[in-house]
Amino acid sequence: MSTSVGKRRGALLAAGVLMLGGLTAPPAAADENMRFEGALVAEPCVIPPGEALIWLDFGTIADKYLYLNGRTLSQTFSLHLAECDLSLGNTVAVTFSGAENARLPGLLALDGGSSASGIAIGLENLDGTALPLNNASKKYRLAAGSNLIALQAYVRGEPQAIADKTIGRGEFSATATFSLEYE
Repeated sequence: MSTSVGKRRGALLAAGVLMLGGLTAPPAAADENMRFEGALVAEPCVIPPGEALIWLDFGTIADKYLYLNGRTLSQTFSLHLAECDLSLGNTVAVTFSGAENARLPGLLALDGGSSASGIAIGLENLDGTALPLNNASKKYRLAAGSNLIALQAYVRGEPQAIADKTIGRGEFSATATFSLEYE
């Protein structure tokens, strides 16, 4: 009986040594199992740190105001471009990308978590000309150094929601991404 226990103990010890040996063996080298790529480019301007995210708070909007006026007054926001080098480009066009409202083409749809409904977010130049979503803006002339591109946003009621007086009250948010194209 002692022989059988001794053999099992030896077999378990040998198995443990083999498993431990597998853990301490040097890793097998693989040919090119990681690859990194990228592109370095020269951009005419930079967006200063902390200024790439723009938050615009419309505050409280009474649905009655939208029923009477169709849209809110515009709120101004700016894109800050710094360290602009005109030898690399002297104009910039801005494209705002995001989900388009099905009932108000060219305007930004509300995010899925919004409890408000029947409204969309519009974007425009300071002169009131529309900046349709997912389309490049006019070209803005750059100056050397810092530039501010002032734009506006507003809330518009969907035509049917205004006609039927069915704008849904509640919190809302909408998300767009802007991209810059220099020439």
